[in-house]
Amino acid sequence: MTSEAPGTTIRRLIRSLPRVALGTRLVADGQPYVSLAMVAADHAARPLLLLSDLADHTRNIKAHPYVSLLFDGTLGLAVPLTGSRASVQGKVTVTDDPADRQRYVARHPDAAQYIGFGDFRLYRVEVEKAHLVAGFGRIHWVDADAIVYPALMNSTLAQREADVVEHMNSDHADAVQLYAQHLCGRSGDGWTLTGVDPEGADLRRGGETARLWFDKPAADAEQCRVELVRLVKRARSVAAGAAAE
Repeated sequence: MTSEAPGTTIRRLIRSLPRVALGTRLVADGQPYVSLAMVAADHAARPLLLLSDLADHTRNIKAHPYVSLLFDGTLGLAVPLTGSRASVQGKVTVTDDPADRQRYVARHPDAAQYIGFGDFRLYRVEVEKAHLVAGFGRIHWVDADAIVYPALMNSTLAQREADVVEHMNSDHADAVQLYAQHLCGRSGDGWTLTGVDPEGADLRRGGETARLWFDKPAADAEQCRVELVRLVKRARSVAAGAAAE
């Protein structure tokens, strides 16, 4: 969406994508080093990384705690350079917040096997700025305050997130399937909701993820419920239209 604010486009990439290219500085000689990392995001859209102390990128971070994360939204495009991608710059800090841990494991269930190991740490990236390229001619440097979501807006929803996710997966699994198939354009059965935040919800099926965007921001669990109900009605309408064709 070309009319979308650059900071919003960047935040959408952060919330949507499960992996990033992680740029750090080598301890030995200061040269740039790029690796692959799995990523989640907290309610404010700050990236979360689970890293092993044994990895080179972790040693680099401990010596120089600034990173660049490439969120690449061009996958599958016939002409990738017309798509959106953002290099997010920021300082890395260890987070012991249980909510951050829960969101990361929900996004990447396999991490539950090793997130408690002594040589793994969960890190939060405190975003400072980002460079967005969203097609030819749409290039911006954007400061953090236009990217990171206001903390006060989402504090109540964050406290109720686990309840919302459990309720949707236990009592409304059919709605989650409709979201995936008719609003996110994904196929297959067995989709589950893994998280909700003020701007939308995260879905997963095996190794595949999808993002469902709300029409209006949700500041609390009730507003989140309203958005989820609105979207399932839309999904049913789309399904009915497809069946009538």
